[in-house]
Amino acid sequence: MGPLPELLAIDGVTVVVVAWLGLGLAGLAALHDTRVVGRVLFPLSALASLALAGFALMGLPGAPQVAVLAIGLPDLPFHLRLDALSAFFLALLGLASAGISVFAGGYFRQGEGTPPGLLCLHYHLFLAGMAMVMLADDAYAFMVTWEVMALASFFLVTTNHRIAEIRRAGFLYLLVAHVGAIAILLCFGVLQAGTGDYTFANMRAQSLSPFWASCAFGLALLGFGAKAGILPLHVWLPEAHPAAPSPVSALMSGVMLKTAVYGLVRVSFDLLGTPAWWWGVVALVVGLATAFFGVVFAAAQVDMKRLLAYSSIENVGLIVVGLGLAMVFAAYRMDALAALALAASLYHCLNHALFKSLLFLGTGCVLHATQERSLGRLGGLLRFMPWVGWTALAGVMAAAGLPPSNGFVSEWLLLQGFLFTGGLPNPYLRMLVPVFAAGVVLVAALAAYVMVKFYGVIFLGRPREEKLAHAHDAGGLERLGLAWLTAGCVLLGLFPVAVIEVIDPITFSLVGRGLAQSGHIGDWLLLAPVSAERASYSPLTFLVVTALIVVATIVLVRRFYHGRVRRAAPWDCGFPAQTARMQDTAEGFGQPIRQIFEPFYRMRRELPSPFDAAPRYRVEIEDPAWSAIYLRIAAATEAVSRAVGRLQRGRISIYLLYSFVTLVALLFLTQA
Repeated sequence: MGPLPELLAIDGVTVVVVAWLGLGLAGLAALHDTRVVGRVLFPLSALASLALAGFALMGLPGAPQVAVLAIGLPDLPFHLRLDALSAFFLALLGLASAGISVFAGGYFRQGEGTPPGLLCLHYHLFLAGMAMVMLADDAYAFMVTWEVMALASFFLVTTNHRIAEIRRAGFLYLLVAHVGAIAILLCFGVLQAGTGDYTFANMRAQSLSPFWASCAFGLALLGFGAKAGILPLHVWLPEAHPAAPSPVSALMSGVMLKTAVYGLVRVSFDLLGTPAWWWGVVALVVGLATAFFGVVFAAAQVDMKRLLAYSSIENVGLIVVGLGLAMVFAAYRMDALAALALAASLYHCLNHALFKSLLFLGTGCVLHATQERSLGRLGGLLRFMPWVGWTALAGVMAAAGLPPSNGFVSEWLLLQGFLFTGGLPNPYLRMLVPVFAAGVVLVAALAAYVMVKFYGVIFLGRPREEKLAHAHDAGGLERLGLAWLTAGCVLLGLFPVAVIEVIDPITFSLVGRGLAQSGHIGDWLLLAPVSAERASYSPLTFLVVTALIVVATIVLVRRFYHGRVRRAAPWDCGFPAQTARMQDTAEGFGQPIRQIFEPFYRMRRELPSPFDAAPRYRVEIEDPAWSAIYLRIAAATEAVSRAVGRLQRGRISIYLLYSFVTLVALLFLTQA
């Protein structure tokens, strides 16, 4: 009975990957048939995703399983390995993509740019590529499938390729992705230590010097950080997500960013062994800077998809902060606290995959119903799109980190890890780490501010445009996808102990300790990551008590105060007719943040003249990384290109002169 589940797990995952490839090829057979692609192939893809999650969870608690696929070059087969870490991220992929795929079946229409059948192929190549990245057990298989994932996502981003801005966003994404891929390839070159064996098993067996181990970690942080969107490699993310269709944005933000986190965890905790303490400090600095940058720029956005893109940067930063804290604890052999910080990061990976996918799908419904992405032209949609509005509320609460949502659990666990840093033997770290904790609290507070702006401006208040009264709610398959992701957010928030028990085999394999192993994790009702005497949290109790308080308040108000209220016309600041223009706008909502953090922005203001018949005030906010880094790199590249271009005169005599000078130089060097 024992070996059977282990045998089925890796084989089942491989079968799901093959099924995805088959569905992608079937899309080519129905190239322009939206009905077949949407009503048949995408729902079948969702079923395959559920099967993937089931197989992954089946193999998560067992021993690692390996396989070899002879599909590479003659002497370079694909080595596959399903262990606790890869199984967790495969389950994340399956759970998130199930809701996204069934939603996509009702979302994609004709006229998206790419024919629906070809889009179906790109979509399933993307899914298969991500799954194979998580299964790869050698550098060759990893890099091949990493490139498949990158190219497939590029074609998905440029689905509506007739628009120049979308093509530009796609090429920017591809450029940054390949810069990261080069860094990852160099990282694997360092890890194999000149042995010529690029399997991960060989890399684990190497004992690198501190210098070369640090080089490998730095390259991994650079390479996987480019895909994850850490600062300053984030520039592709706010461009690509608004350009891509909403299901693609959900898949990229919810899942693809986690493949980068998976790679960073795999290298830092598995292939390199015990990390150095200062690696954790670097990760803490980079992660907190990324999180702060993302949330500050999210607060200033007026495009709803760009706002969510910057919010994804913020959440990736928090995940990297958790990994950095786990590295610091692991370096000093504080295994229980390392397990706590690592569990918080992995929990947030799962949470972000679900709630950010839910929010991107919700914006897709709004975009289809209103043809608007600008927050300044939306409002009051809850009355016209109740299904989308109420499901999006669950995602907003999770993204804001409000209890009893799933987002609160992972952030609470992360802060619990910071509270126990007083036991670190390094006095400088004991002084520095509380600063990071304060930064995390500030980021969490600003994230709640951003989500209030996002939800309030879109769904509450009065419609800012007359056409919004004709907005329609989500369709059948779209509702099913939204409901699936909403249910996932609710369950992850209400039953955190069950989730941590699933994560426990990962922390045990990577840092030698699990939270449940100590026996202090709590039960289904109470979460106590260290001990009940130190800190505990009961989401079900919080939910029940909050619900009772709300019901009791309503009953008391209706019982004792109803009938004593004198009704009168409300005071409206002296304006006899209230309109939608009187309510707060997205720009006005974000103005306090812009004023407080103005040094972080590059702003261009268009101020009206007192004599304008129709005065307009406009503010454009630019990413300072563009002018500080990327525009300078572009200018330097252009200058080098012009210098090299002077060598190309187009005359054969000049080229012969170059050859003659080269030969003379070689003869001189040979004689010397």
